[in-house]
Formats: sequence, structure tokens, C-alpha cells
Amino acid sequence: MFRLFLLHLRNILGDQAILIFCLLVPLGYPLLYSFIYTGETVREVPVAVIDDCRSADSRAFVRRVDATADVAVMSYCANRTEAEELVRKQQVYGIVAIPKDFSHQLARGEQVAVQVYADMAGMLYYKAILTSCTNVSLDMGAKLKVQRGGGTTREQDAVAAAPIAYEEVSLFNPQTGFAAFLIPAVLMLIIQQTFVLGVGIGVGTARERGLFRRYKPLQNSFTGLFGSVAARCMAFLVLYIPVSVYVTGIVPYLFDLPQLVRPSSLAVLLAPYLLGCFGFASCLGVFVRHREYVIPLIVFTSVPLLFLSGISWPGSAVPEVWKWVSSLFPSTFGIQGFVALNNMGASLSDIRPQLVGLSIQALVYFLAAIAAERWLIGKSAKLPRH
Repeated sequence: MFRLFLLHLRNILGDQAILIFCLLVPLGYPLLYSFIYTGETVREVPVAVIDDCRSADSRAFVRRVDATADVAVMSYCANRTEAEELVRKQQVYGIVAIPKDFSHQLARGEQVAVQVYADMAGMLYYKAILTSCTNVSLDMGAKLKVQRGGGTTREQDAVAAAPIAYEEVSLFNPQTGFAAFLIPAVLMLIIQQTFVLGVGIGVGTARERGLFRRYKPLQNSFTGLFGSVAARCMAFLVLYIPVSVYVTGIVPYLFDLPQLVRPSSLAVLLAPYLLGCFGFASCLGVFVRHREYVIPLIVFTSVPLLFLSGISWPGSAVPEVWKWVSSLFPSTFGIQGFVALNNMGASLSDIRPQLVGLSIQALVYFLAAIAAERWLIGKSAKLPRH
């Protein structure tokens, strides 16, 4: 088993493609993602204003919107055609249209509608523009209500402005930032994707070169097959344990992302996660006849697996059938467990379902990898020698 371990490790270190996916990509990819989203939130989104009223009230509304942190008024347009042209040119990402009778309706105590348009190519633009305009509308509405009350005390004015006092608290993500929300899930997915690519390329290379022939004496021995798979697993773990520590521990630290997880708890989570990823990748080797096949087989799954994890899309809204499909991938339980430990400060007992799921996957996929190894040895023995 030790000799097989050294053999696999030598093959890994001598294969540039495996080193790229197992070392270079996981070292650089997390930095790229984290750097892109390091701003956390979108600020000063440029918008165009169509002010058909041109009164003191409408100017006050625009001035308040422009004063918010999320929106910056970049242009005043005469009509909607002119404003839409700015959106097409990506000079602004939203339009605020104030109707002609804005002040007249406010003076009569009637409800007035301000139209807000946002470039839905980016959801964060929509969030920033809508939130700013909504907050300004609520604030102006409360002040108008107080002004029209008349003859009231300061306490009565406060009750009239806000009959029900409330305080908004964003749990586990105080800044409501995009990086703190998404990057932890992406980091765990990067570990799985690059690990699977590295193992898949290794299996594909062995099939191309007929290297499984050398394991022919082990084909009918469970102990021998177990040792062969375990040796390959240890060879990859020599590379991936440091990589996993870097991705889940150092990258969040470099970009000031939430880090509430204890190193011991992280180790307990990563152990079955890495074993599950290895077993899953080894099983896919059955479908990889050439080393290049694994790349189109795996790379396109990144976005679907992120949705299936229940992080970027609410898990409660995922249909039951897709929840069962998601349970086939280590990334689902790994992402849920890591986000709970790292972002929410959960304990190991809180993520027991995820740990149990990963442990079952690690065991089942490892046994399946042994069966796949036996099949690959038999398949290689039937191929003509080169």
C-alpha cells in the first residue's frame, strides 16, 4: 500500500494538468472570486431622473434619493426615451420618474406614485435603487403625516410617524454584503470541483495508458483493491489537505470575511467532505475514457450545484425531487455545514445532519470506488497493449 501511495504521488506530481487543477486553480480561483466581491455591497448606483413636476417637493425627493449611500443621480432627462437610451449605453442603471401632478396630489392629501425602473441584468442594482426610493418615500410620508396633524406634542408626532416601532437586524450578515453571503459557499464548491477534476484527470490518464493492468493481481482481492484506492486517496490528500486549509481558512482571513468556525470543527467537517469528494470523483472515472472528458463533464455543474445547495436559492423553495438529487453531491452538505459553522457560529451538534450525510457519502462512494477500480482493472486487461 505504501509503494502504491508513492507511485500515485509520483504520477500526480509528474502530471502538469493535475497540478494545475489541484494546486494552481484552488490557489488563484478563490482570490479572484473574493477580490471581485470584496466591496460587499453596491454603492452609488448611477440613475437618471425624469422630473415632470419640477416643484420644491419633487426636487426635495430627488435630493433625498441622491443623498442615500446606494444611489447617485447622474442625469436629468426630459423624457423617458432619453433616459432609456442612457440605460442602453450603461451610463445609468435605473430611472426615477416623478409625475407632473406630484406636488398637487400631495397638497390634496392624495396618494402619489413615483415610478422606478431598474436594469434587471444586475439584481444588486435593483435592490439599491428600490431600497433607496422606498426609504425616502416612507420618510417623506411620515413627515407629511406629522405636519398635517397639527397641535400635537412631540411624543404624539413620533407615534403618528411610526405607530409601530421596529428595528431591522440582519442576522449573520450585518452588512448584507454579497461576499459574506456567497463566497463561503463558492469556496467549498471550488474544493469539490478542482478535487474531482484532478482525480478524474488522473483516472483518465491511467485508462489512456493502460496503467490499470499493473493492478491485475489485486482484481479479485477486496483487501488489495481497498489498499489501491486508499493509496490513491492518500496521495491526493497530501495535496488537498493544505489546499483546503488555505481555501477555507486563509482566504476568508485575507478578505475580512466572517470567520466564526473553530479549527477543530472545521477539521471534523473537511475530513468526510474530502473523502466524499475523492470517492465521488473515483466513481466518475468509469465514464472518463480520456483525461479531457472530465472537464466538460464537471465544469458546467458549478452553477446548478450552487443553487441546489440551498444557499444562493432558498432551500425551502427547492422542489423535493431536486433535494434528493442534491444529496448525491458532497458539495450540498459541505456548503451547508461550512456556512453554518463559519458564518453563523454553529456547533458540530448543530450540523449533525450534514456530518451524517457526508459520512454516508464518504463510505458509500469509497465502496463504489473500490468496485469501479475492479471494473477498470478488468477493462484495462482486455485492451490491446501499445
